[in-house]
Amino acid sequence: LSWVNMGKEEKQNVKRKVRLIVCLGAFIVSHSVLVSILCCTAGYITLLLLPILAKNTYISENALMPGSANPMFSVQDMQVANKLLKDIIDQRSGKRNGLKISGLIAQNMADLGAEVYYHKTYPQRNQFHPLHFFFSNSNTAFVHGNNSCTSGGISTAGIIRAPQGDGKESIVLVTPYNSDNIELSEAMTLGLAFSIFSLLSRVTWLAKDVIWLAADTQYGEYNSVAAWLREYHDPNFSHDPWKVNIAMCAESTIPVEWQDNVVKEKGFSAFRRAGTMAAALVLRVNDREEGNEMDSLTIRAEASNGQMPNLDLINIVHYIAVHRQALHVKVGTCSSFRNSAGLKLGGKILEFLSKIAWSLNPQWTFGIPASDYVEGTATLASSIYSQALGVPTGSHGAFRDYQIDAVTLEISPKIPLNFELGRSTILLKSGR
Repeated sequence: LSWVNMGKEEKQNVKRKVRLIVCLGAFIVSHSVLVSILCCTAGYITLLLLPILAKNTYISENALMPGSANPMFSVQDMQVANKLLKDIIDQRSGKRNGLKISGLIAQNMADLGAEVYYHKTYPQRNQFHPLHFFFSNSNTAFVHGNNSCTSGGISTAGIIRAPQGDGKESIVLVTPYNSDNIELSEAMTLGLAFSIFSLLSRVTWLAKDVIWLAADTQYGEYNSVAAWLREYHDPNFSHDPWKVNIAMCAESTIPVEWQDNVVKEKGFSAFRRAGTMAAALVLRVNDREEGNEMDSLTIRAEASNGQMPNLDLINIVHYIAVHRQALHVKVGTCSSFRNSAGLKLGGKILEFLSKIAWSLNPQWTFGIPASDYVEGTATLASSIYSQALGVPTGSHGAFRDYQIDAVTLEISPKIPLNFELGRSTILLKSGR
């Protein structure tokens, strides 16, 4: 009898548990509208409070110590950047100026002892291919027109082999520019990257190979970087008549005394590789923006399908830019939120409540100034929108397709680039 009674009690307990879940589910279903409203309201309140509750910028990796080393970028390196800048500006006029600029960049790379080569950028149709999700080979998307020197963009890449490395890892530096109509800001970007590349070619402590890609963006900034990465990771060994023209076009733009050592050895037509890419930085110098009262740095990190790089990469850049170079750092803000009167009012209310809480208990320090709250909320809204949209905010998104951490750094000076003082100041700060 005892065993029978125990069995009955267990069955009753199981029934009670099932009935409780069923009742709870029935209650939620019957009040689905109310539950949905409560959940949405709680979500919106949490999002609005997130700028207050979120932690400050911090580095989670113990091995990383940003700002612990002294910057080596000097005035001499700034002069190197200015020299290349002037040479590029002089090459802007005339026909086939894009080829001249590519040859000029390649010559300067080779003078540093780097391994240099050209990469052709194909025109690409804006066409959706469903099979691209299942097959990596997407050559049908390219347009093979006439194979002349002017029918495609020519990107230049240089590799510095690390003296202390084993060739297994590398870091990539990308500088996009439009060879058809290069602007002063793009020439500044190339000069800055070359000065950094020149400095790294002279140091003895380098443990990772350094790749500098001067990407020709006349067929799209993302397309040029993605094409180079596709060739780097998934090389196409089929016959490509464009490669023959790359060597021919390149040879016609290189000085005669330089052709014997490099071009005739077919060094510039052979695609070269370094180690596994550990990280990538896309540099871009913009002209002064209206309302800029100090030199600023904008970080763009969103890649395709909302992918984000390791946050340590963003935080390191943020820490060095703010604490070492006194730059105003921005991470893609939504202007409509920044100018919202309701959001400003909410920030003032929260600031007032935080002051009252602090007067009651000084340990309650959860509030932030209203201006910081508006800026944080605008940044949060912009990040959510960009990740939900799934469209990359720059050419760094091409690296995330290969699981490589990458960000785009856009530097804007407070003094227009037309003034030499503004150029020199931003070059020195950016290089360091």
